[in-house]
Amino acid sequence: MIEFRDVTKRFQRAKKGSLAAVDQFTHTIDSRTIHVLLGSSGCGKTTLLRMVNRMESPTSGQILIDGEDVAETDPVQLRRSIGYVMQASGLLPHRTVLDNVTTVLRLQGKSKKESHARGMEMLELVGLSPEMANRYPGQLSGGQAQRVGVARALAPNPNIVLMDEPFAAVDPVVRRQLQELVLDLQEELETTILFVTHDVDEALRMSDEVVLLTQGAQIQQHGTPSDLLVKPANEFVEQFLGVRASRDLYLDDQNIVIDSSGRPLGSLSGNPANAAGAGVPGVGVPGVGEGANK
Repeated sequence: MIEFRDVTKRFQRAKKGSLAAVDQFTHTIDSRTIHVLLGSSGCGKTTLLRMVNRMESPTSGQILIDGEDVAETDPVQLRRSIGYVMQASGLLPHRTVLDNVTTVLRLQGKSKKESHARGMEMLELVGLSPEMANRYPGQLSGGQAQRVGVARALAPNPNIVLMDEPFAAVDPVVRRQLQELVLDLQEELETTILFVTHDVDEALRMSDEVVLLTQGAQIQQHGTPSDLLVKPANEFVEQFLGVRASRDLYLDDQNIVIDSSGRPLGSLSGNPANAAGAGVPGVGVPGVGEGANK
């Protein structure tokens, strides 16, 4: 469990004084869930993420992992115990794929044999063939590089994985594949994932709980995707979420659009049977009224 207790982070700006990127943020991240921080660029979500593994330090307040203040832990050991996946994959260009995956394992003192076995296991787990092990990052596609990044983050079997806009740089088809990969891995490994995105569709698809933020990491609403879609707390939440739909959907009794894995993707107002191609601003809903399950 990750607890933020009245956390503030201020940055100094030349000639303009300090800026509160995060202002008195309090929230709890439950264990073994995917928790998404959602908001526009500059709202403080990445700063929150980076304070968990002490890549940034709060100006005031506390961050606790399972009751232990991270400020009292060794930052190097803390970072080695927490998986981290970033937008640009962050792979070491001069090291092979396998060496990248096993980097933290070797730093933790694992033997070469043990690290090799775990690395090959992780490549298989993220859907990469054994032949990829000896390639270098420059020989990978964007989607392959991100799979390697996920494999590296999960290789030490961490309790917590931080993901900072991890799929923003890949095309929509690969992005959906990577999202499904992470969902499957989290369900299998029961890892706590703190996931940052500005993409509404991704947040609704990926999360057990969403925290919608505005400037200064001010919480506008938090809850399950259904909570936010069915009962938005204010006009900002309504406007930010908008209306979403999917080709792979069915409708529950609250007219929430959810995909085949049961994750909400958006809401529909009015009669669902009339929603396809009409009544839903900006979207068509293939399948509604055409054999879609209800």
